[in-house]
Amino acid sequence: MESVLGLFLLTTIAMFFFIGELLIKMRGIGAIIGVLAIGMYFSAHLSTGDLILVAIGFAVGLGMIVADGKLLNDGILGVIGFVIVTFSVGFAAPDMMSAAYSISGVIVGSLSSLLLLKIRLLPRRQMWGKMTLRDQLTSEKGYNSMNESYQMLVGLTGHTETVLRPTGTITIQDERYDAVSQAQWIEKGEAIKVVSVDGTRILVDRLERD
Repeated sequence: MESVLGLFLLTTIAMFFFIGELLIKMRGIGAIIGVLAIGMYFSAHLSTGDLILVAIGFAVGLGMIVADGKLLNDGILGVIGFVIVTFSVGFAAPDMMSAAYSISGVIVGSLSSLLLLKIRLLPRRQMWGKMTLRDQLTSEKGYNSMNESYQMLVGLTGHTETVLRPTGTITIQDERYDAVSQAQWIEKGEAIKVVSVDGTRILVDRLERD
């Protein structure tokens, strides 16, 4: 039992600091701790050849998560990367029980790292920036002037400058805005209509043609 709990602890620590490094500026300390923890986990039960292959798979999955956060911002690539990371960790386990504990550690560590965002003194990284359009930004929280002027957009029509998946860029009356669609992908160049505005969150829908 102590061994499976040890594996759980190693994967929890590794993912907490790996994801934490992506969310918070840790100056590389989080990445170093994550590498040490996951290295101890992988090297415990794998031969040199398997260790290299699994480590490459883990690195590819982690890279996909980073790429999604910095470039795409739609979450799809990040989810695929997380699945690859989880599979790599499970594959490295010596048996099913160990795999279950290790994968649980990946999930717990990743979710726990989100708590770092609650600490306001920690400097955040600009990861998944577009997806923050989902946040509630209201005048009661201090978002006034320009944000309130977005209310004038409700009911106006325009077109998409980029694909909305579901976030992207739209153009209304020759002005460009960041917007989010109603849980649907809208291709570039399609007509849209603003259905609601909440702070800087502009919610649009595809404009059906007659």
